[in-house]
Amino acid sequence: MKVIKNYLYNASYQLLAIIVPLVTAPYISRVLHASGVGINAYTNSIIQYFILLAQLGITLYGSKQIASVRNDKKALSKNFWEIQLVKTITTLIAVILLIIFIIIYPRYQVYMLIQIINVIAVAFDVSWFFSGLEDFKKIVLRNTFIRLLSVVLIFGLIRKANQTWLYILILSISTLLGNITLWPYLRPQIKKINFDDLNLLIHLSALISLFIPTLATTVYMQLNKTMLGSMCGADYSGYYYNSDQLIRAVLTLATSLGTVMLPHVAAAYSKGDKRRVKAMLYTSFDFISLVCVPMFFGLAGIAIKLGPFFYGKGFSIVGIAMFLESPIIVLIGWNNTTGNQYLVPTGKNKVFSHSVIYGAIFNILANIPMIYFFNIYGAMIVTVLSEAFVSIYQIIAIRQEIKCKYLFKNMPKYMLAGFLMFIPVFLLNQKLSAHIWTFTLEIVVGIVIYSILIILLRPTSLELIENFLKKENSNQ
Repeated sequence: MKVIKNYLYNASYQLLAIIVPLVTAPYISRVLHASGVGINAYTNSIIQYFILLAQLGITLYGSKQIASVRNDKKALSKNFWEIQLVKTITTLIAVILLIIFIIIYPRYQVYMLIQIINVIAVAFDVSWFFSGLEDFKKIVLRNTFIRLLSVVLIFGLIRKANQTWLYILILSISTLLGNITLWPYLRPQIKKINFDDLNLLIHLSALISLFIPTLATTVYMQLNKTMLGSMCGADYSGYYYNSDQLIRAVLTLATSLGTVMLPHVAAAYSKGDKRRVKAMLYTSFDFISLVCVPMFFGLAGIAIKLGPFFYGKGFSIVGIAMFLESPIIVLIGWNNTTGNQYLVPTGKNKVFSHSVIYGAIFNILANIPMIYFFNIYGAMIVTVLSEAFVSIYQIIAIRQEIKCKYLFKNMPKYMLAGFLMFIPVFLLNQKLSAHIWTFTLEIVVGIVIYSILIILLRPTSLELIENFLKKENSNQ
């Protein structure tokens, strides 16, 4: 039950981080137009590389490390301060390098200077600590107010097309304040530590090993926007950003399970319970497939008209881009499960690193010709292929340790149900005019058809859900 509660809290937190720009996106797209959205997307894609340097893989490593020592308050406090001091130093280095970059590369200089706040915010982010303690409630509640405040400020202050700078400022400050508000909760958790006893170097090896795959992941997530901005213009960065934003919002519901399960798996592995670790992997992978397949087919079914309806008439490109990108919902769900729920907590950082490094190399090499010939559509196809590459590599790498048939045992049933659901949803989307109520109808129709088909096809996951519901009812 704790895992489910944490999943819901973390899903809410991750979804909240995406919902703020998503809720304001239709308004912002119409006020700032493609150029303003594009400038934010392009400059933010560059900033992400410096944020990556500041984080140095601490999000994953910190959560895992805290989970392994959470029952020893002295070790917990020592690990917190060691990791936090490392991140403060790396953030300072990242800020200095960013300032040098802005001086050398003055394009969109004003916007880049405002984006520096996002890098500084990394030093104050302690969500990894509470994630390791499996205390997601604090993360969600303290950030909700800040996020909602930013929505009010955006709707209240952004009125003109030349206010892109103000939009970036509001988003950046909300991120900084959201991180700062978690600090008061640290006091009862952390003991006083003699700073002479701290050893920062002990964490560097593990951090660097996780930094490399995180770097590779960020490269092929952000490089598409950077390359589109450089090769096709900032507007195309905006189109990609808008498409990706809606996809990631849907995907958050699946990937949140990985964040919740990581400390859970790490704790089981530290106790030598490898059988339970594998059991959790099979269950999580199957659940992710059950959830992600209808998300993929459902979003693909409504994407073509949803894009321009959501963002405005000048964003018809976004609808087709979303249609092409939608398969990553399943692919990222898979590699998030095998990576964050198995490879990282069991210490197989090398395999994890190789999967995303090779995926990033493939992404870079394929992007150049695909963007040149097909602009944003080429970038979307490469994004899907890169995620497929990572998923396949990770599964092949662990095939000797697990039974792959347990991962995909229900996949044919999910795909059949998803495809049969896609057909009527897509036909409805093409025949009906774009309106909030027609999209609602299409989504409801999709959920009903998929649910009925799953009940008729009877995958084994259905038995697990039924058993869980019976157990919960008996406990009440």
